[in-house]
Amino acid sequence: MNRRHFAALFALVAALLAGCAKKEPPVIRLDQIQNRRGGDPIVRVACIGDSITFGAGVEGRETNSYPAQLQKLLGSRFDVRNFGRSGATASRTGDLPYWTTEEFTAATAFEPDVVLIKLGTNDTKPQNWKGKAACQRDVADLIEHFKELKTKPMIWVCLPVPVYGDQWGITAQTLDTVLEGIEEACDDKKVPVIDLFDALTGHPEMFPDKIHPNAKGATLMAKTIYQAIRP
Repeated sequence: MNRRHFAALFALVAALLAGCAKKEPPVIRLDQIQNRRGGDPIVRVACIGDSITFGAGVEGRETNSYPAQLQKLLGSRFDVRNFGRSGATASRTGDLPYWTTEEFTAATAFEPDVVLIKLGTNDTKPQNWKGKAACQRDVADLIEHFKELKTKPMIWVCLPVPVYGDQWGITAQTLDTVLEGIEEACDDKKVPVIDLFDALTGHPEMFPDKIHPNAKGATLMAKTIYQAIRP
């Protein structure tokens, strides 16, 4: 039994033991956000990520990337912005730390009400991978950065999508440990996880280059995220 199967079994057992006391997952409450903003009707959503968030390899990226499709699902009361940067890492010591990018600065200045973080794929590259403990620390720091914004945004962290073949140094073997590091960071910071790994597992046809989902894959990402934040 691999780690993903064990985690699913553990979650099922935990849910059964918790019974009715199980805490409901967080969802976006428009009234709460509008009250905090003094009645501003628009909810600002920042999509933090790498090339998969940016939409590299997606046909008609401007309209078919996952943030663009999420905008359509959420509707006109939301302003969804794509702050994805190709090659970015969650790691502060990677070859392109998200922390150092223009997109990081822009996302912070956007003063979001909702933050969706989807990093980790590029962290599997040999030059970026420093172990699970470092991954956990860097993801936790990124969560904390956005938690400290004056808008006090709601934060979800998306697990990276599957890797269907080693490319550009990205490896499926290391990704499994990256997932563990991200999940432990989220447990520590009490931030909910959206499991894009499971959602896109079994769909290699949606990954023409084995790494980046196509438009159909981006649709599945957007729907999975939408169902988590606005069920």
